[in-house]
Amino acid sequence: MNPIKYLKRFNAHPVEENYLQDLAKLQSLHMQHIPFENLDVIRKVPIYLNLESIYDKVVNQHRGGYCYELNGLFCWLLQQIGFDAKMISATVVKPDGSYAKADTHAAIIVELDAPYLVDAGFGDSTISPIPLEGERHTDNSGTYRIEEAESGVYELSRENDGNEKVLYRFTLDEKKLEDFHEGCVFNQVSEESTFTHDDIVTKATPEGRVTLSGTTLTRTIEGRKEKQELTEAEKVKLLEEEFGIILNTEKPLRI
Repeated sequence: MNPIKYLKRFNAHPVEENYLQDLAKLQSLHMQHIPFENLDVIRKVPIYLNLESIYDKVVNQHRGGYCYELNGLFCWLLQQIGFDAKMISATVVKPDGSYAKADTHAAIIVELDAPYLVDAGFGDSTISPIPLEGERHTDNSGTYRIEEAESGVYELSRENDGNEKVLYRFTLDEKKLEDFHEGCVFNQVSEESTFTHDDIVTKATPEGRVTLSGTTLTRTIEGRKEKQELTEAEKVKLLEEEFGIILNTEKPLRI
């Protein structure tokens, strides 16, 4: 596992100082070049919470992953280059307003002048660190803020078109990658998991986001969404050209 090779994977360079702007640039580049994706889940290729195998998948095989893989590996990188980073767990709010299985999302807290939430593995979300002190942050995907909902419990919210919605809640208790074993298995096999129904591949762009859901391609450019239906052949080509993923249709993605 080579931190420099990993940095090159998402067009980043070693940082000279561990400041907020350096952290923000790393997160933004990571989310623009390493997609959130569940292709292994759909093809029943097991995902193990082992940093070496995740590194091989993301760096050597030029793949993406879901939260345990992306945030697990990114947290390791941040620690390697000198940031005070730790993993935490979060409970996601589903579209209907109910909570998903508790503590099955993995995110990162980085201590700078104050604690910041860093999440490179939540798909369509902020590309920047968010302070825990209520300050609002706006990017192409919306306006975000974190509030302490109750003692020691924080909520990340996003505002779009005047409507604010809680995305997930979390505590600052430190977690290890292996602590997410139950959640990782759940999200690979349960029908209640968001990730077991169809392909999801998404990454940030300088103007917004590009997302593949099943065979539907959505490009979000400065808030405007453009949708396109793809054939299976077009989908395979798009995965390679847009996301750098070569989809072998005859064998699983990983052997």
